[in-house]
Amino acid sequence: MKKELLMGNEAMGLGALRAGVSIVAGYPGTPSTEVLETIAKHNDGSVHVEWSVNEKAAMEVAAAASYNGARSLITMKQVGLNVAADPLMSLTYIGIKGGMVMLVADDPGPISSQTEQDTRRFGQFAKLPVFDPTSPEEAYEMMAEAYDISERYHTPVLFRPTTRICHSCASVTLREKLPYDREFSFDKDPKWVIFPKLAYENHKTIERQMPKLGEEWSGYARNTIEGTGTKGIITGGISYQYVKEALRLLGNPQVRVCKITTPHPFPEKLGVSFLKSVTDVLAVEELDPMLEDSMIQLCGKYHLPNDIYGKRTQDVICAGENSVESVKESIARFLGLTQALEKSRETAAMEPGTELPPLPVRPPVLCAGCPHRASFYAVKKAMEGQKSVFCGDIGCYTLGNAQPLDTVDTCLCMGADVTMAQGFYWMDRTQKCFAFIGDSTFFASGMTGVVNAVYNQAEITLIVLDNSTTAMTGHQPHPGTGHTMMGDVVNAVDITKILEGIGLTRVVTANPLELEQSIQLVREVSSLPGVKAIIFKSPCIAVTKTEACCEVDSHTCIQCKKCIRELGCPALVLEEGKVAIEPSLCTGCGLCQQVCPVQAIKAVSDNDSSHTEGK
Repeated sequence: MKKELLMGNEAMGLGALRAGVSIVAGYPGTPSTEVLETIAKHNDGSVHVEWSVNEKAAMEVAAAASYNGARSLITMKQVGLNVAADPLMSLTYIGIKGGMVMLVADDPGPISSQTEQDTRRFGQFAKLPVFDPTSPEEAYEMMAEAYDISERYHTPVLFRPTTRICHSCASVTLREKLPYDREFSFDKDPKWVIFPKLAYENHKTIERQMPKLGEEWSGYARNTIEGTGTKGIITGGISYQYVKEALRLLGNPQVRVCKITTPHPFPEKLGVSFLKSVTDVLAVEELDPMLEDSMIQLCGKYHLPNDIYGKRTQDVICAGENSVESVKESIARFLGLTQALEKSRETAAMEPGTELPPLPVRPPVLCAGCPHRASFYAVKKAMEGQKSVFCGDIGCYTLGNAQPLDTVDTCLCMGADVTMAQGFYWMDRTQKCFAFIGDSTFFASGMTGVVNAVYNQAEITLIVLDNSTTAMTGHQPHPGTGHTMMGDVVNAVDITKILEGIGLTRVVTANPLELEQSIQLVREVSSLPGVKAIIFKSPCIAVTKTEACCEVDSHTCIQCKKCIRELGCPALVLEEGKVAIEPSLCTGCGLCQQVCPVQAIKAVSDNDSSHTEGK
């Protein structure tokens, strides 16, 4: 055994390898991405690892492997579970053979997601066991235990880390790989084919085994009751760590703490024992009041007199991430520790470095030199004076909604740009309807919408923003990149051929950084009937570095500031009220050169002496 400092996602990936996982499939999404990447990095060749085109595909690939007796892992973020819900719900009823862990990372905040939905609730809805680790160390150990439960109860299990578990680091003891040697074979059996009668019978089985698992979890070593006192706190996930730290800051008052790492099915016997040992209970958790509701239900079922406090009583914040500070406030009110709370505040104020100025507001922006900026700008200029609607999608290019580009009017979920553009067209056929989608998202969820548009004869212009990577989540490969997570070089799937095969009236490819040609192309293509597409193809600037840079000729510049007002590039700055280019940010894309009305912006190389002197 040895110890290593690991990110939570790394710990979970190594935990799956230790447990004998044979196949790993997923779709990249913060905060879950590094789990699959860790497994790919440490793969000795015995594990099949893939970025699937979407979460539904990943779930179905893993399901077949499980039917063969292999242990499988599926990774995604919480909104990805919505995409995978169809096969997951059926798998709950059919069951599995080899252990199947579905790692779904929740994003309280949300920090980088459309929603802050709670996967624990999905576990209740889907009637699945849920694991909720409280630290990276525990997550590493629990991975093997999750596979054990999955195989003993023949069910997929949900493994729900949150952002702070995924991205925090801890010293983790790495253990020997567990023995999991078995011959993989598929035993043909009618039980693998879901029919209404089979679903009905299996539903009854599920309802019988959930209480049995809840009883087992009442004795699970990771579900504990700690401390003494007449009042209690029930908690789980990263909030358990916040509770421990908050109690330390409050002087370690007497209070019982019930830690729940398996919130569904709820360990009822343990919960009742906890309730009988205290008078009142405070539930501290992220995001939904699931533990709180379990306490309330037990009080009703067993006629217990406890008062339950939490989100429903507005004693704990109802949205976003918990923190040590927010939890400390809630606990102090619950325990009546106003003096201890004030003392804690005074101590914090006396510590050096605690009086920090407020952080400046920094809204996210497209990178300097990002080709998406040029694509949005070309469409915007081409549509000046025309009634238009711009439907956006999930990815870096969602930032096209910000000023000064202002060319993303809607963003609902992955793939919705294509279908929502159709809805706008059917309601107002006098307007030009655009759908912006990235190359990775096109493969994940865009193709179905394009087929729908062609079949139903809508009139939209599809703009594919092809930067040859999955940029927002860390530059993962996708079917259009020509390589896989197994390191294989494969034939890249051609978006143009797909669109032509679907039956689009016209498909053209252009470099968005050639501004005038792009503007003219948008005008031409958008005026055509039916469904047509422009593929704006230019590599992500974070992957393909350039040696070029631009600078402003102060003698020619008339200080109209058009470049700043219309592009919003972070490399364009004001120095003493005058337009300048920050050389450490500029990538030399040349877009500002083409926008400048007096050609005051010039390209220079890194070796240019005047440019070097300006650094």
